[in-house]
Amino acid sequence: MEGTSWPPVAHGPRMSWMSWRPQYRSSKFRNVYGKVANREHCFDGIPITKNVHDNHFCAVNARFLAIVTESAGGGSFLVIPLEQTGRIEPNYPKVCGHQGNVLDIKWNPFIDNIIASCSEDTSVRIWEVPEGGLKRNMTEALLELHGHSRRVGLVEWHPTANNVLFSAGYDYKVLIWNLDVGEPVKMIDCHSDVILCMSFNTDGSLLTTTCKDKKLRVIEPRSGRVLQEANCKNHRVNRVVFLGNMKRLLTTGVSRWNTRQIALWDQEDLSMPLIEEEIDGLSGLLFPFYDADTHMLYLAGKGDGNIRYYEISTEKPYLSYLMEFRSPAPQKGLGVMPKHGLDVTACEVFRFYKLVTLKGLIEPISMIVPRRSDSYQEDIYPMTPGTEPALTPDEWLGGINRDPVLMSLKEGYKKSSRMVFKAPIKEKKSVVVNGIDLLENVPPRTENELLRMFFRQQDEIRRLKEELAQKDIHIRQLQLELKNLRNSPKNC
Repeated sequence: MEGTSWPPVAHGPRMSWMSWRPQYRSSKFRNVYGKVANREHCFDGIPITKNVHDNHFCAVNARFLAIVTESAGGGSFLVIPLEQTGRIEPNYPKVCGHQGNVLDIKWNPFIDNIIASCSEDTSVRIWEVPEGGLKRNMTEALLELHGHSRRVGLVEWHPTANNVLFSAGYDYKVLIWNLDVGEPVKMIDCHSDVILCMSFNTDGSLLTTTCKDKKLRVIEPRSGRVLQEANCKNHRVNRVVFLGNMKRLLTTGVSRWNTRQIALWDQEDLSMPLIEEEIDGLSGLLFPFYDADTHMLYLAGKGDGNIRYYEISTEKPYLSYLMEFRSPAPQKGLGVMPKHGLDVTACEVFRFYKLVTLKGLIEPISMIVPRRSDSYQEDIYPMTPGTEPALTPDEWLGGINRDPVLMSLKEGYKKSSRMVFKAPIKEKKSVVVNGIDLLENVPPRTENELLRMFFRQQDEIRRLKEELAQKDIHIRQLQLELKNLRNSPKNC
């Protein structure tokens, strides 16, 4: 309304100042604020990838920061120890074993030097970062996982079971990998287009996905059965996150008027969202982050510098706006520090690692609850999922569900996991899931896929030629030995 002053002037008994005042709830998180790290505590000089894929391209844990980088030929990412802040040298060692662009990276939640990556080269790889970080380029993965016939866009670790990894490819399939054996053990094949996002509930018994076919699904991952499905025509979903144990889902997407929008859903009834709320008219993707310990939701826009935060409750109005962190520098993606890596002495409840592509900068942003006391604040740090798995892969695949093993941040937040990853020895060449060989010949759909297949075949031909040449030499040696035996005096 042009020319209207704020606050409006009341004209008559029906309008009052109170009706215009924001309805603040009594909340301990009402005054949470974002604090950007000093420049010397940022990571500078990083050639952040210019790939337009809608992922974060960043993963962080209590020891390392990993960032997908620009690279000529193949795909690579940096792994930097968290204490090594400041300017990163251009020749800093990289993880560079993929033949195509790296599209997603995720740290193992239970073993802090194991990271999974997926790529346009159709593979998923598991890497072991040496103690103290990389000293030279790493090209050999602990495990190479082949099962997708198209590029792989997403990887997610199971939240409670050790060594269970989910990967989503452009072949519209989700594969579940048991890394104890290095093979896919289940395939979820209910999507009719590219999967955009995957999220687990607290114990990992349910998986929710968003898809380019405009559907939101809740899936029982072991059977692949779709429990709930929403056809989102008015709210085109992009991202989804489970809201802890609230039996709620939150999605971000676009309304029919092309405005950015969020929607809250009951996970047991997706026929209609509980609420829909328009955010703004910007075009960038909205990334949702949920903190189950504080019940806070963070919304970060790709391509803008703002992070809005809300408090979630089980009763109406469900979603209460708290505040907004503003920054002029646009973010390409955001990494999130696990709870056990936060600074509890500073009352830090969340920490982002913001990718600023234009500056080649990774900027930590701490979300802090202002408190006067220096003592440990038990009310903002409840028991939280720790670094110990609750299940083995076989237990989870056998149908057991178990909540995460909790830890107290008061005593345990500096403890590191004692678990070690043991790579299985793999000889098997075919990958059969649900009676289908995933590595059988699949015709390429695009020129890039055709080229990749051509180069792969060239490598295979070269390898076979070398093998053949070695066998020819071996045959000639055996023929000579046979000839010598025949001509020896003993045989005369």
